[in-house]
Amino acid sequence: MQSALRKFKAAIFQALAHPTRIAIIEILSDGEMSAGAILERLAVEQANASQHLSVLRSNHIVVNRKEGNQVFYSLKNQRLVEVLDLMRLYFMEELNESVEMLAEINQQSPGTMPNTSGR
Repeated sequence: MQSALRKFKAAIFQALAHPTRIAIIEILSDGEMSAGAILERLAVEQANASQHLSVLRSNHIVVNRKEGNQVFYSLKNQRLVEVLDLMRLYFMEELNESVEMLAEINQQSPGTMPNTSGR
């Protein structure tokens, strides 16, 4: 059972492993949107957006419905928005840690820094 769950998690993370697909999820976090409206917000080629939407659909991250000649997309589960919010917090914490380390380095006097110039 653990193996199946890990494979499921890996598949979801693989589906999310592109900035355009994350942007689509962020766009859909406010609710259902037409494919045309998604395209406008993404500012990418139609074929490119279609490929990314297909990946998200095949991994059951987004669902679609047709109304006339329009296709509307929505998130299958809003919980994924929470996951992305947690990832943003994780990124901010990592960035803050790096900023603190940089501040520490800047506080060191120039004579205490190792010579990396090769001279």
